[in-house]
Amino acid sequence: MKKITRRIGQKKQRTAVVRKTKVTPLVEATSQASLSFPIVGLGASAGGLEALEQFFGEVPKECGIGFVVVQHLDPTHKGILAELLQRNTTMPVVQIKDRMKVEPDHVYVIPPNKDLSILHGVLHLLEPAAPRGLRLPIDFFFRSLADDQHERSLGVILSGMGSDGTLGLRAIKEKAGAVFVQTPASAKFDSMPWMAIDAGLADVIAPAKKLPGKIIEYLKHVPLLVRPEHDIAEKDQSALEKVVILLRAQTGHDFSLYKKSTIYRRIERRMGLHQITKIVDYVRYLRENSQESNLLFKELLIGVTSFFRDPAVWEELRNKIIPEFLATRQHKGVLRAWTVGCSTGEEAYSLAMVFKEALEQIKPAKNLSLQIFATDLDKDAIDKARTGIYPANISADVSEERLRQFFVMEENGNYRVRKDIREMVIFAPQNLAMQPPFTRLDFVTCRNLLIYLDAELQKKLMPLFHYSLNPGGILLLGSAETIGTATDLFTPLANKLRIYRRLDTSRHANFTEFPAAFTRARPDTTVASSTQGGGGTLSPTPNLQSLADQLLLQRYSPAAVLVTNEGDILYVSGKTGKYLEPAAGKANWNLFAMSREGLDNALSEAFHKAVRKKSVVTLKNVKVGTNGGTQLVDITVQPLSNPQALRGMVMVVFMDVSKESMAKAPDSSKRTTIHNARVTAMAKELQQAHEDLQAARDEMQTSQEELKSTNEELQSMNEELQSTNEELTTSKEEMQSMNEELQTVNHEMQAKVDELSRTGNDMKNLLDSTDIAILFLDEALLVRRFTTETASIIKLIPGDVGRPISDIVTALNYPSLVDDSREVLRKLVLIEKQVSACDGRWFTVRIMPYRTQENRIDGVVITFTDISVPKRLEAALRKTQSDLQERFTHQMVKLDEAEKNLQTEINQRPRSKPDGKRTPGSDHTPKKP
Repeated sequence: MKKITRRIGQKKQRTAVVRKTKVTPLVEATSQASLSFPIVGLGASAGGLEALEQFFGEVPKECGIGFVVVQHLDPTHKGILAELLQRNTTMPVVQIKDRMKVEPDHVYVIPPNKDLSILHGVLHLLEPAAPRGLRLPIDFFFRSLADDQHERSLGVILSGMGSDGTLGLRAIKEKAGAVFVQTPASAKFDSMPWMAIDAGLADVIAPAKKLPGKIIEYLKHVPLLVRPEHDIAEKDQSALEKVVILLRAQTGHDFSLYKKSTIYRRIERRMGLHQITKIVDYVRYLRENSQESNLLFKELLIGVTSFFRDPAVWEELRNKIIPEFLATRQHKGVLRAWTVGCSTGEEAYSLAMVFKEALEQIKPAKNLSLQIFATDLDKDAIDKARTGIYPANISADVSEERLRQFFVMEENGNYRVRKDIREMVIFAPQNLAMQPPFTRLDFVTCRNLLIYLDAELQKKLMPLFHYSLNPGGILLLGSAETIGTATDLFTPLANKLRIYRRLDTSRHANFTEFPAAFTRARPDTTVASSTQGGGGTLSPTPNLQSLADQLLLQRYSPAAVLVTNEGDILYVSGKTGKYLEPAAGKANWNLFAMSREGLDNALSEAFHKAVRKKSVVTLKNVKVGTNGGTQLVDITVQPLSNPQALRGMVMVVFMDVSKESMAKAPDSSKRTTIHNARVTAMAKELQQAHEDLQAARDEMQTSQEELKSTNEELQSMNEELQSTNEELTTSKEEMQSMNEELQTVNHEMQAKVDELSRTGNDMKNLLDSTDIAILFLDEALLVRRFTTETASIIKLIPGDVGRPISDIVTALNYPSLVDDSREVLRKLVLIEKQVSACDGRWFTVRIMPYRTQENRIDGVVITFTDISVPKRLEAALRKTQSDLQERFTHQMVKLDEAEKNLQTEINQRPRSKPDGKRTPGSDHTPKKP
């Protein structure tokens, strides 16, 4: 035994020497460290050992990859995972030490009770944030791996419980890395694989033993792993544009204004996953497989986000920016915010939470609320954001206080955003480059979206955000984004944190390009550029046509208003003060309410005639009362049918009649003298008609106001119904979730029932095989269970279960059975007796307490051991002993008689004389009997 132990120790020493020669555990970390090989991070939890053994059993020698294994380990036990994995691979497997450099063809295993990070290819061990509690070591390392290795990072998720690893995989995807997930059906615990798959992060799904081959094939077809960024300009632009065209045709979204490098990098990832070497072949594959278009579309969206990303930004918003902004607002009102590119909603909800926290800090309190519009191109992400359900690993980004205040933990361990926070956010799909923006906003957040767009689109978005914001509104950009040249539109409030305030400026007021104009400049409309003052600053040359049109509109075009078919003013062009003026009282922007004296009746008649006949109506020489005089005006009312955006509206144009035209007019009064009487009569009739018309107009306005009120009520009801519909949808989803949980519980209970049934069968067979009569009684001495042998001693049948033992007839001569059982329950002391039966059998009766696993007394157990045979043997032995005793006594009596006879005979013989002569008859000595 000592020799075997010595050999094992020598073998371990030799193995340790070999490992030390292959691995340099401690190296100096340098900022210049550069790796030319990929690093694969493997995350596993429960059941992960088997999956890891299968994985490394298929990794070929000299594959050129570094492997880092992160598993949930017990912090109080020594880690032996490295030794276990070494049996399945020829690569050196070592437990990580601080500042250990990653090398290819090596496996590194995280030690217990440590968090792992990587910087320039060097592994660093950190103390966990808390000794115990929810730890997410896989997420922590995957995020660090993505930030350090970028596209050379690969994440693998194997068997495990919980959701650890999902957030880290998002970071890897953002950096153009790849994600490989074990097939849930092949995993002992499929929670972690399913979380990665449901989040849409898995690039490859396969059993653990097949993943190494998938990884190696992928790496063979990803040239960007070693290709510098500037080579992108040399790519096949024609094939790239065809991919963009196919995406636009199949998904309806145009990616032509995205950065070419970003698009090509994502395309190459898809090519690597499909082992396609040429982009021309990928174009053909894309045309033949419509599903690939959707996958590439998801790939280009890069839906990577998290709660309170860049914590310093949110702290600045909560403690300074939002309180200062709210201090200038009224005590009541609704603020509006727009979160652009919200993905799955984490950023929108973060803004709502920070606003709540900031509002609570304001003294005196203000009754303000925030309405957030959150938009994204990905409809699936929007649907997920509406539910407000997030995995348990968000605790890595959300503090415990915020989790308690703004979230509710569900039974499956996920967190759900509270209803009051969810109601602050309205999610909607939107294409920022194609659909109109929200307006009258107080906050706009557009973080980590601009970095994926080319400079042309970025330049057009800044004026758009400026147009959307109210004066003094706040713009929040990502850490790698800036406002560019739009310094006259926004001023920095916290430049390093990319927080800006809207400036009041007239620039772009008339030239803001809305989404419909987001197209590239055509060659024939190229705007020239020039430098000013030698400073090298480029400024666009003014558009002469636009300036000329603007000048004509301001100085020479007639005054006009654009109104609805009910007369509500939508747009005013030119100076209309001579014809329209605000009415006294509550503000009313209706054309008829604002028309000056002399104009109201004529304008109303012409307007309704034009709307009714859908034709142009012109009024000549209408006398309008102006300040201190009158003015003749020509009025043109034109219903609009084109363009589509103006259909249903009405244009009203006012044009003054010049004094020269009035002078040239013939003197009509001289020619109409004979008709004065007729004119007077007609004037009276006209006056009466005007009065009737005015009464009809008043009634119509009253009806319109009632209709408006009814319309507002209907709109309010519609909003309530929409809200109710959303709540019902949410309730339906909750019911579906509860149904799934109940099904899971049902399966678990069924498994328990099957297990108990098997245990019961095993127990029955065990008791029957012992041939011992056993009787189980509860605390009230009621029959609970008995073996078949017991029925031959006590007259028991299956129907006697639950009856008192005192009511059952027994063949034992044991009247104190019940009293002894109670004594055992009272004193908890074993009682054992030998008892005879009426049929001559004997039994050893053993009464002992019945103890549960919780050490609780729950009755007694009585065993009846048949000792009839030993009793018969004992009786026979006693009889034999009695017979032997009698024989022995008889022999002893005979012996005593013989001895007495001998003694008598001796006494009767003659004795010798003093001189030594013998008496007669004493010639011989008698023998002893």
